[in-house]
Amino acid sequence: MPARMMELATRIDRGDLPRQARGMRRLCALLVLIMLSVPVSGAEWGHYRNERFGIESDIPPGFLPGDPPANGDGLSFRSGAARLTVSGSFLIEGDFEAEVRQQIGFDEQEHWAVTYQRVTPSWASWSGVLNGRILYARAIPICGGTGIGTFRLTYPATELAGFDPVVDRLVRSLRDSGEGWQC
Repeated sequence: MPARMMELATRIDRGDLPRQARGMRRLCALLVLIMLSVPVSGAEWGHYRNERFGIESDIPPGFLPGDPPANGDGLSFRSGAARLTVSGSFLIEGDFEAEVRQQIGFDEQEHWAVTYQRVTPSWASWSGVLNGRILYARAIPICGGTGIGTFRLTYPATELAGFDPVVDRLVRSLRDSGEGWQC
């Protein structure tokens, strides 16, 4: 390493740089942090639309689809330890809000500690924790109110901060296309 570069490296290590150089160092550190966050926020998102029920959602980068179920009600995706399912179904409990409450009850029966739930006539969200994992689910009425469309995302609790923007985008993108062939 040339002597001038060695001197600069030593000054950087000691922190005795002029104010402009310290500012550049901070700027470089900020740019590195931004670049590390690009895979989730800047990578290309996909999109999924279920042909049977018309429920659709954006799909985060790196989430790969699994095999479609025989009944065609949705599709599961995975990325590492994270799982995402987007699906639709007919209402069994009579109305949307009752159906959501039943689904929350099923999660509780599976030992998810539901820590948040909000149920309205036009949407519902709930989340919970189980064995170091987080569940976030969102549901909307579909098929003119005769069905329910959901996404369910589970991921390690250690990755909470990284998944916050993913959940936000999934919530914004979940919608009824109005084109499900079974509706």
